[in-house]
Amino acid sequence: MKAVRDAIPIDAVVSEYLQLRNAGGGNLKGLCPFHDEKTPSFQVSPSKGLFHCFGCQEGGDTITFVMKIDHLSFSEAVERLAAQAGITLRYEEGGYNPAQQRGERIRLIEAHKLAAEWYAEQLATSPEAEAGRVFLAERGFDQAAAVHFGVGYSPQGWDHLTRFLRGKGFSDKELIVSGLAQEGRRGPIDRFRGRLMWPIRDIGGEVVGFGARKLYEADTGPKYLNTPETPIYRKSQVLYGIDLAKKEIAKTSRAVVVEGYTDVMACHLAGVRTAIATCGTAFGGEHIKILRRLLMDNGSARVIFTFDGDAAGQKAALRAFEDDQKFAAETYIAIAPDGMDPCELRLAKGDEAVVDLVEPRTPLFEFALRQIVSRYDLDTPAGRAAALDEAAPVVARIKNSGAQHEVAVQLAGLLGILDTQFVVRRVAQLARWARERGGRLPAPERRPAAPRPAWAGQARPVPRGPALHLRNPVHATERELLKLALQRPELVSPAFDAYGVDEFTAAPYAAVRQAIADAGGAEDGVADPQDYLIRVREAAPDDQVRAMVTELAVEPLKMHRGAREVDEIYAGDQLVTVRRRAVERRVRDLQSAVARLSHGGDPAQLAAVQNELWVLQQYDQALRERGAQAL
Repeated sequence: MKAVRDAIPIDAVVSEYLQLRNAGGGNLKGLCPFHDEKTPSFQVSPSKGLFHCFGCQEGGDTITFVMKIDHLSFSEAVERLAAQAGITLRYEEGGYNPAQQRGERIRLIEAHKLAAEWYAEQLATSPEAEAGRVFLAERGFDQAAAVHFGVGYSPQGWDHLTRFLRGKGFSDKELIVSGLAQEGRRGPIDRFRGRLMWPIRDIGGEVVGFGARKLYEADTGPKYLNTPETPIYRKSQVLYGIDLAKKEIAKTSRAVVVEGYTDVMACHLAGVRTAIATCGTAFGGEHIKILRRLLMDNGSARVIFTFDGDAAGQKAALRAFEDDQKFAAETYIAIAPDGMDPCELRLAKGDEAVVDLVEPRTPLFEFALRQIVSRYDLDTPAGRAAALDEAAPVVARIKNSGAQHEVAVQLAGLLGILDTQFVVRRVAQLARWARERGGRLPAPERRPAAPRPAWAGQARPVPRGPALHLRNPVHATERELLKLALQRPELVSPAFDAYGVDEFTAAPYAAVRQAIADAGGAEDGVADPQDYLIRVREAAPDDQVRAMVTELAVEPLKMHRGAREVDEIYAGDQLVTVRRRAVERRVRDLQSAVARLSHGGDPAQLAAVQNELWVLQQYDQALRERGAQAL
């Protein structure tokens, strides 16, 4: 056993699974692969051939490490290390017999290795595999690329691989357990038939499964078919390309997460040798653990996600963001122009375009927040409030307090909320709430996007709101204007009929304004006031609004102190006051939009909003200076 231990330095074995750095005194350190930790407490002593974690207390020599990391028996670990070192083992008579007593994992690994070699040979030499070779060529991959990534082809027959592996001494049970075969009517048959095959390797470089792409229309199976869950294959714990990318990831503290096998190939061939992909599942916590051990969670580390620009790709990006805070690394998202994936981009624009794509541009948190706020009407206070309700808990999950504050400020800009400190306080309050409850936050509430109302002059559904506050000066003025429109329409016409329903903030008053519009408008009431009131009451949608019309039609008007009757001056004051308040509300909304669009919005849209804001501000000044004459 000493010869096996000494043959491969322990740091060479351990560095296959995690990044090691100088810890002083001749030792190396890294993030422990046996428990979750933020700072490295796992130490390796190359001179002593030992490892020890001061966090979880795991420790031992090279053989112990291999046993624990790959769940092998002692004899299996020794045999693997011996094979890597080129050492031939001798077995005592009556002792361990590798032909009979090899552990399950070793047998399954060997079956996959032989299957990968056989599939690759089929792709290179079989006439039937021409469809696979054409598929690769159309995507810019030649024979050398296929060999580099071990791509193969599974013949269309029922049991070609099964018969081959039987000939190598594997039992039917082993073939079924491995996922390479499945039960047929007359025994095991090949799981993969007539497909292009990508071997999926673990971080140590062992083939543990396959990803198979459909080539023929007659194949009724899914487009991609992966190895099922087996004793050696857990799709949530493998990353395609990690065996090729791990050294570059550790060296550059950078990883690029793409969506498919051909995307990994395209990236690596273009020079982006840190590309990896998940295998038929979303990027999740177990994948993060693999990357964290390679990235060492240092502050300069970068993880770049590339997703298609379609709805599915955006959804995948948001799922990735949910796990973002498990990284100390900064995370970014890259979306290729026209929604192309890296493979398509390389074909269309060459290697340089792929390299340029994965240069960090948009932080993942910013993308996620933009996706959240895009669902709301940010031109209205209600829309901004609803967007804040969903987005603030997301920002509160950011653990670094300085980064959390900066993102909260950015969120205020995205929403167009001028009171930045209000947003910062809201996020800080949620973060404090989470800390007090062990890091738990309620899931962000997703509300339907608020409808976008017209500002003025257009009918809309009658709102339903809280009870009136008659002491509220805004409600009081709106009430007086409606009383004038019902009792003295000649004093407010034709200006009143140009007022929009949404210029009345009290829901019952907005409903009355809508009824007046449905009855033909206040100007129609000048000629025949009695018939006009009848039409307005008939236009009311229900008894409650009808009763409000009646109440406003008979309630005395509030005249100026000392005045004997209501006049045009009084009516003009009510018209101007209601209009100015509506203008002020719209100005605040536009100022909010300017603040929002200034954070990376469309320049043309920003210019249009700024122009509308200027026009309204001029109009408000005219109303102040000229009163009703400016209406």
